[in-house]
Amino acid sequence: VVEDLSAVELDPDLLLLLMELVFCLLVGGELGPAHQLHSNILSKMEKRWKLISSPQSLCPLAAKGVAARPGTLLDFRSQDLAEQLTLLDSELFHKIELPEVLLWSKEQNEERSPHLTRFTQHFNSVSFWVRSVIILQDKAQEREKLLLKFLKVMKHLRKLNNFNSYLSILSALDSAPLRRLDWQRNTFETLEEFSSLIDSSSSFRVYRTALAEVEPPCIPYLGLILQDLTFVHLGNPDTLMTSEGSNVNFSKSWQQFNILDTLRSYQQVRYSLQPDSDIISFFNDFSDHLSEEALWELSLGIR
Repeated sequence: VVEDLSAVELDPDLLLLLMELVFCLLVGGELGPAHQLHSNILSKMEKRWKLISSPQSLCPLAAKGVAARPGTLLDFRSQDLAEQLTLLDSELFHKIELPEVLLWSKEQNEERSPHLTRFTQHFNSVSFWVRSVIILQDKAQEREKLLLKFLKVMKHLRKLNNFNSYLSILSALDSAPLRRLDWQRNTFETLEEFSSLIDSSSSFRVYRTALAEVEPPCIPYLGLILQDLTFVHLGNPDTLMTSEGSNVNFSKSWQQFNILDTLRSYQQVRYSLQPDSDIISFFNDFSDHLSEEALWELSLGIR
């Protein structure tokens, strides 16, 4: 049945059902059929990925004698990928308004914090896109190449002070579906080294120190800023009772102001980067990714 499906027909919902079937076959001891079905699924998903990733304008450009853009992630320079990730992040980051950040620490209302919500969704989309790009490779060698490619991109993101995409990719590479697979020892050690930046010990001391030392432009990791604001909000009352009655808790307001003022300082300086239409088209708004369930099922099918 899978062999008769076109690449377009194999959508995420159908993929999840098929991977559940693979799992049932494995549990039932039907190793041969399970392996064959898994191989067919991966082959179809690879074709679907290439089909989705290909720009609609590729044929017309080639017909005009214009060089077609690269077709896979490995064809792009790591620095260029990092710069375009930063440019996309920056466009969303500078739209965020400080009041919606403060509001989010109190009630997490997506409708009242639209720009912050879009920025957060973008972070998650990039992360799941990275996982999908790697997990859809049938061969371990190809998965290894892509993981190393993303590590190189992260290196350039760090130079650009883009902690947002840096941590988005890191969350992908350190996710359960990828972490459980076999990797070369030096690859794993490099990933561990990159992970040290976001070590949660001592209230993320390593990351906070690195952030404090950067010269803008910079895109911070908003997750920690929101966490800090939430702690301030929950740990301090809005008013204090004194002998004169109820007064505004200026200490709480001052802490909130300092956090938001630091965020504002990062928004005041922009990157001088130029958009690359080929790479941005290749990213396709990072919408071509699998669900968490589908990623896990594919990972289980690999070994």
